[in-house]
Amino acid sequence: MPLHWYLYRLSAMSPQEVIWRLGEKIRQHRERKFSRNHISVTEKVIDRRLANLSFDADRLGIAPNTDGHTFNTHIHLLGGFSYDTYKTSWHAGFQTANEWPRTFAYDLRYKQNDEIGDARTNWELNRHFQWALLAKDYFFSGDRRYLDELRALHDDWCRENPFLIGISWTSVMEVAIRAISWMYALAFLKKAGCKDTAWLDSLQNGIVNMLTHVARHRSRFSSANNHLVVEAAAMTIGGYALSYGSWREQGLRILTEELPRQNYSDGVNKEMSLHYQAFVLEAYALTAHCVRANGEDVPGSWLSHMDSMCRFICHSSFDGQSVIAFGDDDEGKVLDLEGGDVDYISYVLQLCSLTTQQRYTSFSKVSETVRCLFDDSLIGEVKKTRLTDTSDGHCFAQGGYTFMRSDDRQVLIAIDHADLGFGSIAAHGHADALSFQITVRGIPFFTDPGTYIYHCDIDSRNMMRHTSSHSTLCIEGCDQSEMLGAFLWGRKAKCKLIDYRQTDDMTTLTAMHDGYKPVCHQRTFQFNRHTRRLTITDTLSQESTFTATLVLGARCHAQRAGNHIIVTHDDTTCTVSIPEECLSADIQQMALSEAYGTKTFTQAIKMRGKGKSMTTIIDLISSKL
Repeated sequence: MPLHWYLYRLSAMSPQEVIWRLGEKIRQHRERKFSRNHISVTEKVIDRRLANLSFDADRLGIAPNTDGHTFNTHIHLLGGFSYDTYKTSWHAGFQTANEWPRTFAYDLRYKQNDEIGDARTNWELNRHFQWALLAKDYFFSGDRRYLDELRALHDDWCRENPFLIGISWTSVMEVAIRAISWMYALAFLKKAGCKDTAWLDSLQNGIVNMLTHVARHRSRFSSANNHLVVEAAAMTIGGYALSYGSWREQGLRILTEELPRQNYSDGVNKEMSLHYQAFVLEAYALTAHCVRANGEDVPGSWLSHMDSMCRFICHSSFDGQSVIAFGDDDEGKVLDLEGGDVDYISYVLQLCSLTTQQRYTSFSKVSETVRCLFDDSLIGEVKKTRLTDTSDGHCFAQGGYTFMRSDDRQVLIAIDHADLGFGSIAAHGHADALSFQITVRGIPFFTDPGTYIYHCDIDSRNMMRHTSSHSTLCIEGCDQSEMLGAFLWGRKAKCKLIDYRQTDDMTTLTAMHDGYKPVCHQRTFQFNRHTRRLTITDTLSQESTFTATLVLGARCHAQRAGNHIIVTHDDTTCTVSIPEECLSADIQQMALSEAYGTKTFTQAIKMRGKGKSMTTIIDLISSKL
């Protein structure tokens, strides 16, 4: 990374964090011995004080259901890469033909290394969801082919990835997720009656060593976001499974402290990313299930926070399926016992429904992971409870998001009036204040550009975060907030909710932000829920040159028709009336990422103006409505 990045990153740290990071460097230096010895993580328990721990398979709460399970040997890889091709390519660069070097993990330069590729893409393979998946398949089927496949993968990985050598050891959270996968794999193998005690012991050694590493190097200070939650979840689950009170108590304490620190009381996660909100919820729900499996009560504060967080996701959904999401989305998950393409939001909401005893989604198709953890009778009881009601729009005033729905519930509008992101670095936020998205029957008409990639191609990473790539107002081509790195922001726009109200037919929201100081941008949304007309009024505190962008969904098409732009998808039509104040209105091509690691193109409407105000009218009409 360039020198200026380190200076910016240092400025985001407190003196206490600087001291802690210096201590981390000392600990890493002491661990450099592993780069010389190339010790397998499964060879022995490195911390001799933990050598006598014993893994109890019943402590993870695997359900006794034996019928109706699905069997899969493949996990989903990011970016559309083939699992069959890459299943043992542990060091693959993916975006290039090059591989990550087998060097000491702390020396490996994995951030923005375009010569090799995106580390996040590689990490998905090295999270080892396939370990737990194959062990689960063996447990429920008794088919030894699953066991043989797992053993071959495991032996190959251990040979190729000595402890703290290579890309799979560069992130503590990645080690935590891998440890969770190994714990569920070991539990299924033990419950299946696997007789290879030497192998089972080696798996336990690996789990103990990985959790020891997580406990010693867990995220702190400005890095303590969703990473810390997942690391604490791994410590807690491992603490129960291995009857090790230190990890269990430390993990539970961290998780309890982080809930109010990382989430607003109205249920919005402060990272300002709906995906990471679901990711955090999954970590809490899996841990809560483990707590109950060991005969203990889940803290009441967990259940109330999780309920609020789930309700936020419900409001962002159409018919419990399509979800409107802002901010980064790297498709991360904590556990996968299903394989293939997983409906992640549905799985997390089912998992949380069974945790809180409140139903947030349909159980018409029960997640395979959920069926492995919960008894059919409990699933049946939750299915009978009343589904969370999202028929009315809702303003999450603290978190900074508002959802508006048409009377027939076919149109969903989501508005972002939130701050940029969490903490001093706001790692996963986008410069998208006062942007909006619209779905009609779950089809995105106006959408978010997506994430695309994390650790390479910084220009594309930045493009997806620019203000000009979102459906909001951009003044003189500037960003509302200052990008300093792929996960680092400097000056940050601050949003303020001014007014929210609902009358018989109309929902009105007014908010502002200061990202263009000294100019303030205020935006008012008025949505007639019956006629499905959205009126957007932009007001600036000083005369400025600006561009209002409308980002179209990938399957929509726009064309000019006089003073209107017609957006269509099948028989659904959206009419954008070009404002009188507009100097020009163009339809341009723009990059869009609908899934992590993939990039395509869509259309964007660009309306340019000069002055202090502009009003845009959008009418949503459909023959099916």
